[in-house]
Amino acid sequence: MQKVYLDNAATTQVRVNVIQKMQEALAESYGNPSSTHSFGRSAKTAIEKTRKIIAKYLNAHPSEIIFTSGGTEADNMILRCAVRDLGVQTIITSKIEHHAVLHTVELLEKDYPIRVAYVDLDVFGNPDLVHLEALLQADDTKKLVSLMHINNEIGNILAIDAVVHLCKQYDALFHSDTVQSIGHYAFDVQKTPIDFLTAAAHKFHGPKGIGFAFVKKNLPLKPILVGGSQERGFRAGTEAFHNIVGLEEAFVLAYENLEEEQQYILDLKKYFIKELKRVLPEVIFNGHSGDVEKSTYTLVNVRLPFDQQKSQMLLFQLDIKGIACSKGSACQSGSSLESHVLVEILSKEELKKPSIRFSFSKDTTKQELDYVINELLVFSKQ
Repeated sequence: MQKVYLDNAATTQVRVNVIQKMQEALAESYGNPSSTHSFGRSAKTAIEKTRKIIAKYLNAHPSEIIFTSGGTEADNMILRCAVRDLGVQTIITSKIEHHAVLHTVELLEKDYPIRVAYVDLDVFGNPDLVHLEALLQADDTKKLVSLMHINNEIGNILAIDAVVHLCKQYDALFHSDTVQSIGHYAFDVQKTPIDFLTAAAHKFHGPKGIGFAFVKKNLPLKPILVGGSQERGFRAGTEAFHNIVGLEEAFVLAYENLEEEQQYILDLKKYFIKELKRVLPEVIFNGHSGDVEKSTYTLVNVRLPFDQQKSQMLLFQLDIKGIACSKGSACQSGSSLESHVLVEILSKEELKKPSIRFSFSKDTTKQELDYVINELLVFSKQ
């Protein structure tokens, strides 16, 4: 049985170079970065080097980069601190954000006297910028807008510069979950003057359990984790040095190979769309995922022309054939509920058809895509 991994939006295979760097760090650089002896100083120096490298690629200041356990922690931290420390009274978001944002704002609404407003979406899942401006104009409360740059399920790309412009015009803070874009797109926080963004290494061939937040200078946030002076006192706890080293290697390699890998993966996506339409002409692409100009090059979300009985068996059958994909975010894969993203943009009838997310990487091949398309064709005829 062939093994095909098409769930790269959930996580990616760690690069060999990254594994080697992490092994070296675990074996040789085992000093505590907070220790003052040479072992500790060596580890601390490497951590600060990583911070500077990330900052350079983002056109940020090193002090604006805070290492976290990943995107979820970074999203939670930023949203909670914005309410607690910056006086945010209104959070404007959408109902198709990652649950790291949605569940956090739901809890904040219970814990603090704040209001949460949800921007309208068009039929493709794009935020309505006219409605966003109306929400920003609604009152004089301190506002924070939280909209993800690339949707992790349907791949839509936010008109982020337009959102930044509106936020600046109405003196609102702007946070974006950029977990699906950092490592896949160049990002300049001076050209796109965002206040907060988040990233996770495992989305760009790095290790799990490490990521970072960008927090713009002069925003007086206070720590959520206390008990140590790590991360300039903002996040206590001994740093996961081996993971930070792995993050650096994955980050640098992602951007050194960005154009080449972007083109390679984009060609795969175009090929997959063309071949899928050829063998299953009734296939529909959810959101903008079938439009290479309006969605990320890394994924498609397809609604397949199968009846309800077949729909219930599709993922199981694909797994039996060695094909890894998903019906939505891996974070909710244990749930029997429909994708919260698709619920917002599809009708009840449309939701009866199986929707599958296939996501690609530099390691994906055309031969693998041919195998998947053939198995979908075989399944359609059973």
